[in-house]
Amino acid sequence: MRACQTATYSAGLDAFRILHRSQSQASRVCQYLAWLAGAAVDGDPLTNPAARDWAVRDYRTHLMTVARRQPSTVNAHLTAVDDFYRRCGLGPATARREELPKAAPRALDKRAQLRWLRASEQARSRDRALALVGFYAGLRIGETVALDLEDVRTSARKGHLVVRYGKGGRYREVPLHPVLRIALEGWLKDRAQWPDAKSTPAVFLNRRGGRLSTRGAYAALAAIAEAAGIDIGRTADFTPHVLRHTAGTTMTRNGTDIILVAELLGHSVETARRYALPTQHDRQAAIERLTTDQ
Repeated sequence: MRACQTATYSAGLDAFRILHRSQSQASRVCQYLAWLAGAAVDGDPLTNPAARDWAVRDYRTHLMTVARRQPSTVNAHLTAVDDFYRRCGLGPATARREELPKAAPRALDKRAQLRWLRASEQARSRDRALALVGFYAGLRIGETVALDLEDVRTSARKGHLVVRYGKGGRYREVPLHPVLRIALEGWLKDRAQWPDAKSTPAVFLNRRGGRLSTRGAYAALAAIAEAAGIDIGRTADFTPHVLRHTAGTTMTRNGTDIILVAELLGHSVETARRYALPTQHDRQAAIERLTTDQ
């Protein structure tokens, strides 16, 4: 019976790999099926919904207590297993997810912010403006490259950016920080000299004079992060979205009303409240402030 089940699990995994393009998801399912092949389970978890639920709950316990995985990793494994079962036609298991500790979105600390600004000063005018739009206006990278010339409104001392179609189709206007206004004016002056600059309304151009892509913008920002000595990547200190989080965190911690922060960043109020949550640094600082007798 166990040999038959093992063969069935192997066939199920092969089908999942064919249907699913994500290697990480396939790897998680492979780990589940490998565990399943050697586990003491009641019934056949690939054909019986009750046996499926029991097996997945036991696997969740295994991940937490034997494999000692983090709650976020456990949830990722359960998501992959649910996807596997959906593709097998059995539907997702009824296994609760692990509750994750709430924390503020990842943002640059004060030292990293200073390094970012200094590295931005050394970049060419287009990339400097790109770097400061996220930092001082909190625009998403897609919103930044979507800006047209008419969306940049400046006067002698003031100005604002128009985001015509943000996330969820939201329209908003974001006042320009003085440093960002100067950077944008400098870039727009240089922009006129770029090839075919008059043929596109885009604010940010690529080398051929067309609209800069999100990939091109990411590459420019990543180069500045590298120059600033800031680690790059999803699990590192920097992604373009970290600039947006830095703007939100800075405004919130400086006492800006959370409703105004939500309006400026194009968030819901509930999402904006995350900027007031404690960071790991806050937790460490709270512990270190406890009284000692030394």
